[in-house]
Amino acid sequence: MTPSPDPMPTLVVRLRQLKLPSFVAAYEPLARQAEQEGWPPLEYLGRLVELEMTERHQRRIERLRKDAGLPADKTLGALTLEKLPAKVRRQVPALCAGGFVQRAENVLAFGLPGRGKTHLLAAIGHELVQRGYAVLFTPAYRLVQRLLAAKRDLLLARELKRLDAYDAVILDDLGYVQQDREEMEVLFTFLAERYERRSVLITSNLVFSQWDQIFKNPMTTMAAIDRLVHHAIILELAGPSIRAEEAKASLRPGPGAPVPAAEGAS
Repeated sequence: MTPSPDPMPTLVVRLRQLKLPSFVAAYEPLARQAEQEGWPPLEYLGRLVELEMTERHQRRIERLRKDAGLPADKTLGALTLEKLPAKVRRQVPALCAGGFVQRAENVLAFGLPGRGKTHLLAAIGHELVQRGYAVLFTPAYRLVQRLLAAKRDLLLARELKRLDAYDAVILDDLGYVQQDREEMEVLFTFLAERYERRSVLITSNLVFSQWDQIFKNPMTTMAAIDRLVHHAIILELAGPSIRAEEAKASLRPGPGAPVPAAEGAS
């Protein structure tokens, strides 16, 4: 009598075809554990399914994190919350929870250079990714150039559709680089496309009264601000420069360090 073939290789092939890599890796050790501990079949199957779902979620988070382009060092853990204004500090937990993304609200962070705007929004971006949201972090000028290139290739609609896949787009340093009319037009088109549908997070050194430097035309400036502010959370980061304070701290001598002699002293 011809022995029946080992069913295991066929099972592995089929699990791979079904794209269940965690099943493939764990079904044998879990089967041994199930046998030793007397699990019923449904418990064994349930544990395999739970493992597959957990690891699939983690793989998705890793893909989202890689695609987001977030600065790796600008996380919530690395953010010195005490240096932020008290009002902003109170808003951070709710922003990290991501409810504003579900409501398609915007987050606008204003302040002079060095106040922590980029770090704050990047940290929020990291937390959103961890919760499964698709995020894109990009300098504003780079997004404008990307849109401008797509427009010149007659592919602007396709590029906007690609960007629409992101639940939240973080535009860093809006207004830092002056833009010409054509660049301003594609930026306005992007903001108008996301209005009331997807979230935009923006850092800017320029207050709204200075946004005519970005959009040039007063009517376009007003229309852009109106769309952004209609459903928005505004973060005002005042106070001293965090970067300047950290730079000064790094130059201070540590405990026990020799004190430099006064100029002219023997």
